[in-house]
Amino acid sequence: MDRISALRNVEDALTDFESGEADLRATERRVLNVLRTYATEFEDDDLSAYRTSGGDRTDGLVIVAESETQARARVADVVDAGESESLEFELERVGR
Repeated sequence: MDRISALRNVEDALTDFESGEADLRATERRVLNVLRTYATEFEDDDLSAYRTSGGDRTDGLVIVAESETQARARVADVVDAGESESLEFELERVGR
């Protein structure tokens, strides 16, 4: 899904919410599904989504990167791990 399609889908969900055709829970679910689809279906072949598991501070994070090495570095940045701090987690490529 490209960015424009994702934005249109989110806009459609918000329109339905504003018009009373959907409640907040349904709108949240719909927007979350759009975001998950967008995050795992890139049109840029150089990027992939990676999900972390196994670490308290990192479990369940989804990071976009060009490689597993870059993904590991981005995870450390997101959780603000210092250079001396060792993070233990597994990475799984999500999507394609």
